Amino acid sequence: MAASERTILIAEDDNAIRTVVSRALSQQGFRVQATRAAATLWQWVEEGIGDAAIVDVMLPDENSLDILPQIRSRRPDLPVIVMSAQNTLLTAVRATERGAFEYLPKPFDLATLLGAVQRALQSGKVQPNGHRARLEGEENLPIIGRSPAMQEIYRMLARLVGTDLTVLVFGESGTGKELVARALHDYGRRRHGPFVAVNMAAIPRELIESELFGHEKGAFTGANTRKAGRFEQAQGGTLFLDEIGDMPMEAQTRLLRVLQQGEFVPVGAREAIRADVRILAASHRDLRALAAQGLFREDLFYRLNVVPIRLPALRERVEDIPALLEHFLAACHDQGLALKSFDPDAIKVLKAHTWPGNVRELENLVRRIVVLYSEDVIAAPLVEEELKEARAPVPEGAALDDSLAAVVSRHVERRFATAPRVDDVSELYLEVLHEVERPLILETLAVTRGNQLRAAHILGLNRNTLRKKIRELDIDVVRGPR
Repeated sequence: MAASERTILIAEDDNAIRTVVSRALSQQGFRVQATRAAATLWQWVEEGIGDAAIVDVMLPDENSLDILPQIRSRRPDLPVIVMSAQNTLLTAVRATERGAFEYLPKPFDLATLLGAVQRALQSGKVQPNGHRARLEGEENLPIIGRSPAMQEIYRMLARLVGTDLTVLVFGESGTGKELVARALHDYGRRRHGPFVAVNMAAIPRELIESELFGHEKGAFTGANTRKAGRFEQAQGGTLFLDEIGDMPMEAQTRLLRVLQQGEFVPVGAREAIRADVRILAASHRDLRALAAQGLFREDLFYRLNVVPIRLPALRERVEDIPALLEHFLAACHDQGLALKSFDPDAIKVLKAHTWPGNVRELENLVRRIVVLYSEDVIAAPLVEEELKEARAPVPEGAALDDSLAAVVSRHVERRFATAPRVDDVSELYLEVLHEVERPLILETLAVTRGNQLRAAHILGLNRNTLRKKIRELDIDVVRGPR
């Protein structure tokens, strides 16, 4: 059917937006019928008019999301594109779970809208999502921010909550990876099941298999009772594997087998248990690069990377800082602390900071200021004083010091910045050694083509010491060309 034979319905309260969108569609050859009233839109729907609809959420006579299920029931073949200035995760989820073909936050690009219309007309019958998300008030939203970067995250999450697809969330420490995982669970089809989070970096390597898959009584020394692992605890719900890049190689092999076969065997058991869990994983490290270096199983990476979500760093969405400040200040007040605010100049200082610890670092700063200072309005000099020990913003175009000492310094700085409390950081010395030792030995073995004697000489290690390190670090030694 030619564009001139297609009719697009528009329901938009803003006259300027209604006019611009109508003109753009007309120039593409579509017939357009526009209104600002939900009642008129419903009348057109009942009369069978329209091949697609573009609808604003807030109309003068009704919230269009409230009538979206009726539109879908009456006209299941009519794709509806929802647009809204209420740019929150809740709005995106509501629109998607109530049958919207596409959700577009305002302001939007006309080309994006026209592309959505073309896809809607080619899509055929709109399929129901098959689930009903639990919708709560905005005050309970797990993720704060309405920046363009966050809008893309909301749109993706809205599409994923109705599925059981495996999702890999990656981004710097403190960007909110667990919040995203919880949102996928809380608004998804498994929301009535358990949400079990496991920090892979915090589990001793010798206990990982027992922690994940459980163990039977007597499976090993000290196993005095049967223990259910995290997979079993998460049955019917969601298992969130945080910092999965720190998972030892042998445990990666076991996890891959579970993902492939859909079942697991507790340590010391003979019978397999069916795994009825949705897997969500997260890492602040580049798993693709780790896989290329032999530090992470490539086949496991592709099993996990079904839907990748990259969370933007706070410096990439500084326009969200005022909303985040308001949220953290309100949380402090709810805990019995004084209600404070930041003046405009203080907010400018906060926006200029590079935030190596991201949102978590900002939250810690707010809590520290609320507790330590008596001022009701926080001024710029006070904020500057608190930030002076933090890493100064890197001027645009300036070279970043990539020396080993600088890299270690940034790593340690980030660990303290992202920890809720300094005392929460533990075994930092061993952690840094582990981060450095593995690539050091791997690269040396690669240069020597697996010759351990030459590698030990280059490293200045005893050959037996090198062999011990290779075993401890689960390094596969491959002889021959790299």
